Amino acid sequence: MSKKVFVTGATGFTGGHLARHLKAKGNDVIALAREGKDTSALEAAGIAIARGDLLNADSLARAVKGVEIVYHIAAVYREENIPRQTFFDVNVEGTRHLLKAAKAAGVQRFVHCSTVGVQGEISNPPATEEHPFKPGDYYQESKLQGELLALDFFKKENMSGAVFRPVGIYGPGDTRFLKLFKFIGSGKFRMFGSGEKLYHLTYIDDLVEGIRLMGETPSIEGEVITLAGGRYTTLNELAQTIADVLEVKLSGMHIPVWPVLIAGAVCETVCRPFKIDPPIYRRRVDFFTKDRAFVIDKAKRLLNYNPQVDLKEGLSKTADWYKSEDLIS
Repeated sequence: MSKKVFVTGATGFTGGHLARHLKAKGNDVIALAREGKDTSALEAAGIAIARGDLLNADSLARAVKGVEIVYHIAAVYREENIPRQTFFDVNVEGTRHLLKAAKAAGVQRFVHCSTVGVQGEISNPPATEEHPFKPGDYYQESKLQGELLALDFFKKENMSGAVFRPVGIYGPGDTRFLKLFKFIGSGKFRMFGSGEKLYHLTYIDDLVEGIRLMGETPSIEGEVITLAGGRYTTLNELAQTIADVLEVKLSGMHIPVWPVLIAGAVCETVCRPFKIDPPIYRRRVDFFTKDRAFVIDKAKRLLNYNPQVDLKEGLSKTADWYKSEDLIS
């Protein structure tokens, strides 16, 4: 049945895909957008725009009137030179404002987007939702606080709500993995470390269907559910699959991690006082040194979640989009 739904973060990658997916499913979709944000693509898809801001409680109260389901995707993500407090203002206090507005408006279900980053590096992978918290930066700390805030609010206010943690989101329209594709395509890619660390990707179409199910599946109040792709892989396999998709030969060279960590520390120290982005971050080395692998049994059991896009197909579709946008040759 068609429902009136509200999506935050719809001018971003995941929120935009979600808003369009919900609209395609026959829902009446309203997207929150700050003043000045380009919403032309959303409007072309028949999505209504509510101008507002997570830090403006009055704008949220107006935006959610008559809404049945709230999908809260918006967040301040990792970028250099963002003050620490900004993460907590938006990812925690902004969430609090939206929860209160949704409760006052009689919203039937509140779906909150967290991140598997709240669990940090995964020891003894793959991890379930019960794996201990171990946030590693301001972003992850703020998302953990936002997740706990939402769960506490659902319980105390007797509000129907649930939390999902997405894993390694990718697909056409996103550029987070563009550098990896570029380096592999150019033949310049070198693996840092052994390449046997585990990584888990989630194709965007699978993810947004999982998020939709979070909003429409009954009897999941107060649950925390990981949404991820059908399987995880080693970094060696991931790099080789991208090389296969791009039809290039992958270098088998491996580079020790420690020199890159030292170079990253130096670059960060030199660049930070001048508020410029360092060419090398230590955090980027985390990709090569930390396991990221998760169990999705809970999503399958409670949501009937069933990822459809396998890794090679998803990477191929992503590469095709990069090529169509002249981002890679």
